[in-house]
Amino acid sequence: MDLPLFYLVCLGAGFVFALASALFAEGGPGGHDLHAGPHLGHAEAGLGGHGMPGFSPLSPTTIASFIAAFGGFGLIFSRVEATSHAWISLPLAVLGGFLTAAAVFWIFSKIFRATQSSSEGRVGDLFGEIATVITPISDGGVGEIAYEQGGTRYTGCARTEESGIVPSGTKVRIVRVVGSQFYVIKD
Repeated sequence: MDLPLFYLVCLGAGFVFALASALFAEGGPGGHDLHAGPHLGHAEAGLGGHGMPGFSPLSPTTIASFIAAFGGFGLIFSRVEATSHAWISLPLAVLGGFLTAAAVFWIFSKIFRATQSSSEGRVGDLFGEIATVITPISDGGVGEIAYEQGGTRYTGCARTEESGIVPSGTKVRIVRVVGSQFYVIKD
């Protein structure tokens, strides 16, 4: 097969593969899962493990990007006089394909991380933070505090680590969390 024709086939196949991946993502235009059999479940593409479900370095998007970029770079390098020999254009096309696929993966990773991040606060970040008692904490009993995390106000049940009553409006410091209960001391 003629090398420029091979590059053209790769370029076309990459674009068709990317288009098919986009159309049939999440089970197709109807949104239904595609199953291999009645009891086989469904397969997941890629070698994830980086905490982002549904997107990996070997996802259909990055594979299609590599194939299309390989074909496109191969066509360009095979037409330029200095790189027209197969021993030069082929490695450059492979390098261009890998760099393009890596860039596509990096861009999509950033997008998915930003869109899938949670606005919910983390409990570990609360230790030492100041809260306000909104329902008095009785001696040995439970009250309620309000605290702010990430620009959002939250409330929770609280007990005091000290003896005595903690009245409403008192500023307290969160010292530990057990289950859904906060333990506080007067600030």
